[in-house]
Amino acid sequence: MDLRIFPPEDLLQATVKLPLSKSVANRALVIAALTEGGIAPDRLPDCDDTRVFIEALSRCEGRVDCHGCGTALRFLTAFFAATEGVDVVIDGNERLRQRPIAALVEALRDCGADIEYAETERFAPLRIRGRRLSGGEIDLDPQMSSQFASALLMVAPTMTSPLRLRLVGEIASEPYIRLTTTMMEAAGAIVDRENMVMVVDHGQEVPREGASITVEPGRYKPFRQEAEADWSAAAFWYEIEALTSGFLSLDTLSEDSKQPDSAAAGLFADLGVVTDFEGEEGFTDLCGSPDLSPRLRHDFSPTPDLVPAAVVTCVMLRIPFRFTGIATLRYKESDRIAALIEELARVGAVIESDADTMSWEGALQPVAELPVFDSHGDHRLAMSLAPVACYIPGIIVRDAGVVDKSYPSFWDDLAAAGFRVEPVETGEA
Repeated sequence: MDLRIFPPEDLLQATVKLPLSKSVANRALVIAALTEGGIAPDRLPDCDDTRVFIEALSRCEGRVDCHGCGTALRFLTAFFAATEGVDVVIDGNERLRQRPIAALVEALRDCGADIEYAETERFAPLRIRGRRLSGGEIDLDPQMSSQFASALLMVAPTMTSPLRLRLVGEIASEPYIRLTTTMMEAAGAIVDRENMVMVVDHGQEVPREGASITVEPGRYKPFRQEAEADWSAAAFWYEIEALTSGFLSLDTLSEDSKQPDSAAAGLFADLGVVTDFEGEEGFTDLCGSPDLSPRLRHDFSPTPDLVPAAVVTCVMLRIPFRFTGIATLRYKESDRIAALIEELARVGAVIESDADTMSWEGALQPVAELPVFDSHGDHRLAMSLAPVACYIPGIIVRDAGVVDKSYPSFWDDLAAAGFRVEPVETGEA
């Protein structure tokens, strides 16, 4: 599905009901499945990723298809490895087969897991025969994904002895590990953190050298996790607000959320968006501000999923930037660094990058054609590029249906907010 997008004809004024957080829901589903008499959340996100979890957690044999969901591959690999009697092959689409999994597999094997690479060494598909794991002291490098650590930690209470997980090297997306352990503790797990965080610039927190987490064996207790609106989805509406200076109200967004991407409120304050968490009818209101940073520097290592919205916003507002802590974006649904550089070249932006940095000096080269953007099979890329229509009416986003992974109603919500969203005829794009 390819879509052509036009901005609202009048000043943007809209109320948006955000999707529920799949980060919270997917962790809650795994913990509930590991709990005798476990209670799944009352409400779950209506998205592809969560449907994968619901289907997979009911399986104990045969092939489990994670499609393109990296979170499912990582969390379910640990879940199946720690579940006695399971005999499955866990797999996914071609892109998922290219995403790293070896660090998690080796850590689980060190705990006694029976896991084999079914085809290519170090990559899915995996043959897993479940058994009770032993725990022990495990070194893990979570640089590629914090989900390796989260996957291990969630199954740790089922182990025969304490798991002491030593986190070596740079820790990507540490707030997501903190979200995991907070939810585990709410369900009765005994968790001890050592040297986990220190305060750095912009109030962000990063791990100290020698960080470790110890989880005692035991049983989770039944616990119902309340549903939350998804802060990562909210980021694209922050982007829209920054580019329109309209008036947006976001439903059920929590100021006190443990979701790491709640950092979007602070990030977009530097991009001209004021957040009022005490808006009318309990909504979170966004409105424009003339206070823009002349140049934006930001470390995204705690929140890499915010990068696409931030990069596109800066380019359209012509705000030079230097963003660090982005190395993990190479291993998402697309290589998001390369994809952002390729697609924003269509509006004349020449963005520089290395392994962990993206930067842009604010100049736009002339372009002769209306941009036709490729989503690269990546939901966050598709959603971040759509607001370019606020400055360039009539842009096209190819393979726009990829938003089903996390936010299936995004295009409908965009239309309800006043954007014109039209299917592109065959051959038009």
